Amino acid sequence: MKVTTPIKVRYQETDQMGVVYHANYLIWFEIGRTAFIEELGFKYHEMEGKGVVSPVVDANIQFKHPIRYGDDAYVETWLEKYNGIRTTYGYQILDQDGNVAVTGETQHVIVKKENFRPLSLKKQFPNWHEAYQNALESAQ
Repeated sequence: MKVTTPIKVRYQETDQMGVVYHANYLIWFEIGRTAFIEELGFKYHEMEGKGVVSPVVDANIQFKHPIRYGDDAYVETWLEKYNGIRTTYGYQILDQDGNVAVTGETQHVIVKKENFRPLSLKKQFPNWHEAYQNALESAQ
């Protein structure tokens, strides 16, 4: 399962060279990840409402070519790996012509918000676990 999220490049997202500043692609990854989770029928804020957050523990990003102010971009997001504890999302950012501009992955865990103690997504949110298992199986 892959979810595509449109992005309209805003002026404040660009640097002095007129291209999207590199750190903004990580924000776009988050936008895509949120859309992916919502496509599965969940809301991240509902997890937070139960005192659980999902920090990024690793991020990788590769830049292929720049995207500029005024361009349309598209974030494709999918589940790359999942083992009940760690979740890895994959991303491709496409330019308005469908060319791959950026690729990357982020890895997440879930923890108690109050003390950052690790939790098992499989045990704490069995419905998310099942949906993630199904998303992985449908991608194969």
